[in-house]
Amino acid sequence: MSTEEHVWRAHVVKCLRERNRKECENFKEIIEQNNRLIDHVAQLKSDNLKLSVENEQQRSAMSTGGTGSHVAIATLEKKLLSQQEELTELHKRKGENSQLIVDLNMKVEQQRIIMSEREHSLAEQQTHNNRLRAEVHLLHSSLEELKKLNNTLLDEHTALQLAFSSLEDKMRGIQDENRCLLERLMRYKSKDADKLNEENESIIRKRLPSIFRKRSAKLKRDLEDAVREPSASSNSAPTAGITSLHRNSTSPAQLIGGIITDDDFDEATINGAMEAIGLDDTEYINARFTAGEVCETTRASIDALKATGYLGQANPTKILLKFEAHENESHAVRWSPVERMVATGGADRKVKLWDIGKNSTEPRAVLSGSSAGINSVDFDSTGAYILGTSNDYGARVWTVIDNRLRHTLTGHSGKVMAAKYVQEPIKVVTGSHDRTLKIWDLRSIACIETKFAGSSCNDLVTTDSLGSTIISGHYDKKIRFWDIRTEKQADDVLMPAKITSLDLSKDCNYLICSVRDDTIKLLDLRKNQVISTFTNEHFKISCDFARASFNSTGLKIACGSADGAIYIWNVNGFLETTLKGHSTAVNAVSWSTNSNLLASVGKSKRCIIYSDS
Repeated sequence: MSTEEHVWRAHVVKCLRERNRKECENFKEIIEQNNRLIDHVAQLKSDNLKLSVENEQQRSAMSTGGTGSHVAIATLEKKLLSQQEELTELHKRKGENSQLIVDLNMKVEQQRIIMSEREHSLAEQQTHNNRLRAEVHLLHSSLEELKKLNNTLLDEHTALQLAFSSLEDKMRGIQDENRCLLERLMRYKSKDADKLNEENESIIRKRLPSIFRKRSAKLKRDLEDAVREPSASSNSAPTAGITSLHRNSTSPAQLIGGIITDDDFDEATINGAMEAIGLDDTEYINARFTAGEVCETTRASIDALKATGYLGQANPTKILLKFEAHENESHAVRWSPVERMVATGGADRKVKLWDIGKNSTEPRAVLSGSSAGINSVDFDSTGAYILGTSNDYGARVWTVIDNRLRHTLTGHSGKVMAAKYVQEPIKVVTGSHDRTLKIWDLRSIACIETKFAGSSCNDLVTTDSLGSTIISGHYDKKIRFWDIRTEKQADDVLMPAKITSLDLSKDCNYLICSVRDDTIKLLDLRKNQVISTFTNEHFKISCDFARASFNSTGLKIACGSADGAIYIWNVNGFLETTLKGHSTAVNAVSWSTNSNLLASVGKSKRCIIYSDS
């Protein structure tokens, strides 16, 4: 304690001495000079007093008389005058020194104020410096903790990589085993299908000859009438038969809304068509019920039946137009509902409109505004607006008439895969990989409702123009149903693998769902259950957003494959044809709503339009 007190006292003495030195050192010389002047003034006053005394003595002596005294008096007066002048000069110098002292005191005060300000600033800087040192210390400690955490995470990452490699090896083994099991299953299914086909053929062979015998007389009369017509007099017998066939047949367009069967055609018409083109019972059965898998000798006859619509609506097997749609991969395609125009979207961040009616390979318009690849495109029911989704977490609305960007909808935290109009043209619903569906009001350009699905959405559809029900397909293998009027979710439908696309029939009663296990499911929405599955040993879904499509009548289904082919099934479950033209995987197909045209895009830049004529 005594040592600390001694140090404290020494510190106080040192500070006092330092203050004394700072305050006295600058004025020491002035003070000494002033003291000398004061001493000198005192000396002069003493001398002046002596001279005054002597002067009085001299005056008293003068009063007594004498010449010598007059000289002494004059000398003393002269000396007194010089002393007075010197005294005046000293007073003057004293005044100057006093003024100098006052000026120096003012300067000292100013310096003292400046010094106090600097000391205050120095104290603040020291405080700030101490604070920064504390922060640096905290940051150093935080850095050390982060380094330790990073090392821990690196160790965990290494362990997870090893575990992942092990799991990946197991997955490959399981995939190989699954592939073998699938091959075995397909072989068993093929055998079952062969047996079923044999049974069907035997039943049909028993039924069809009786029908042919009952209607043979009417068929002969029809053929004779056709031959007698003047317009057909120069034609051959098969041509006349086909003319009769056209006259008596029922148009496939009249059968919209149901599945085509033999009962939908007049029996005489079927008989006439078969006899006109030289097709026997077995060949007709193969053509009608085995999707055209017949020998080459009957191929021309089967094609004739297909062309006239007796095996359903004719398939668009001919390439009408082929063009480079985008600078790189094409992702989406959609027909306009009111004109022969198709919209495509690709990885080059553009939506392009193509006028197919003019057979033009130059785009009618290029719609820009997206900052990432386009995932889907869709028109409203009037064809006036086009809606596109993108990998930049947004969706956009353009007007077709002036090709202007009207709305940009941002709010998702993942890429937006699909969008459809709800309550046209007021609202839009979007589905994203952020596991949500959002409903947007285009009048306020704002999200008015968010539905949390719990899984990435790959595609969605709405049941009607009012959008009362939204159907969405997800990565977790589920189809979800959302009723926006009651804000309730109906029962989900579970698929065997993740869902890549959805499409509704025109009457909104049937839904097709493309699944990643290389199948397409047909659902009856009135029962909410799968009623049919479409597959083929060569058919492979190309990607996680591959799009399948109904035709305008809802009787046929088309979907692209990883081998570059497009497979077309009828809703009875039979593969009708396979379209070639793409050299790489096909990502999306779209069937025109007002004609029998099919558009397709794939991993290459190419877009191909197929037609039935």
